[in-house]
Amino acid sequence: MAAGRGAGLLRPPTSSGRATFLELFFDLAFVVALTRVSQRFAGLGEDTGWTLVLGFGRTLLLFLALWLIWSHTAWITSRYEPEQPVIQAVVVGTMFAGLIMAVTLPRAMEERALPFAAAYLLVMVVRPLVIAAALRGHPRRLVPFRLAVWASASAPLWLAGALGPDDLRLPLWVAAVAVDYVAWALGWPLPWLGASKVARWRIAGTHLADRYQQMFLIALGESILVIGVVFSGTDYAADRAAAFAVAFATSALLWRIYFHCAGLLLTDALDRVAMPARLGTALERTHLLLVLSVLVTAVGYELVIDDPFGRPRPSWLPFVVGGPMLFLVSRVRLEYEIFGRVSRSQPIGLVALLLCTPALAHWAPMVGLSVVAGVLALVALVDAWWRRGRPMEAPGSPTGGEKPDVGDSEA
Repeated sequence: MAAGRGAGLLRPPTSSGRATFLELFFDLAFVVALTRVSQRFAGLGEDTGWTLVLGFGRTLLLFLALWLIWSHTAWITSRYEPEQPVIQAVVVGTMFAGLIMAVTLPRAMEERALPFAAAYLLVMVVRPLVIAAALRGHPRRLVPFRLAVWASASAPLWLAGALGPDDLRLPLWVAAVAVDYVAWALGWPLPWLGASKVARWRIAGTHLADRYQQMFLIALGESILVIGVVFSGTDYAADRAAAFAVAFATSALLWRIYFHCAGLLLTDALDRVAMPARLGTALERTHLLLVLSVLVTAVGYELVIDDPFGRPRPSWLPFVVGGPMLFLVSRVRLEYEIFGRVSRSQPIGLVALLLCTPALAHWAPMVGLSVVAGVLALVALVDAWWRRGRPMEAPGSPTGGEKPDVGDSEA
């Protein structure tokens, strides 16, 4: 009887699978969070050497914590009915905690470490316990219970890093994030209970595809916000206007390259495989890299618009050129996950940027951004030419093809 009541929390087969308005509302907190991530990255514009590497690592760590919160929420609403009051309360609570993380993020490695860590732990520990209680006697309640146990295991590292000496915060939080990500990859194994591999979960593939596409668009929207805010805050000189135009064109090209075939067919790909959660797990990692690449590229926009023809500095290369390179690497991975093959355009573009990077180190930032835009335009044109007159290719993902084990009670 208890299992039957808990089953009402699961997504029914008749569910539309589309993201709800509440989830789009939830994403607003992460618009703020991604903006703060870019703000921290942009603060590294004058750094060099080890200082730049260390600053980049700190910001990357905070981004990974945010991503874990967002991606766990996407999977929760793909497994459970988002119209249920309990799930809605969970989403709204997560949104508030995410907003706390966002507003503390610019100084989260400094004096605001405790509220950032507390908000993170509130989601990671309390949220799965609420879901487990709502599932009552249903067998699937063991999955969120596992999550809560593992999150509790990493909690001392988060709290020690927040409350302890500043020089220990980074290593302690690196260890905490590593525990959380490794636990996810292993399926949160526990003695006597075993593991619950994410790749074996039953999810709404259409919903998960929607959420990944929406998050990529949110990252692109953040890049457009950076372009507008930076340009509106500077003198309207001709060189800055040119940088503004090139930056916008670069974002438009990122959108075009992502959605050309592979990004457009996420839903079809997840619908065609026998184990959509296995493909969804791979896509989650790919979209982490895609979103990060757009954020890093947006910092490059800020540096270029602020001083288009200034003195070349090594610190701008990881953002102006490194961001688009990471995007192309991620896009190659995405295409393989959707079609089981890789077209030539993205590797060619990646090699072109690699070959140009040593020379661009000696040129003004505006030259670097223009070369990046030119390479991305070439990739988009080659893609369009190759697809000209041909029907849309059907997905053929090599991931998730095995039949699910129907005897897995936690799937």
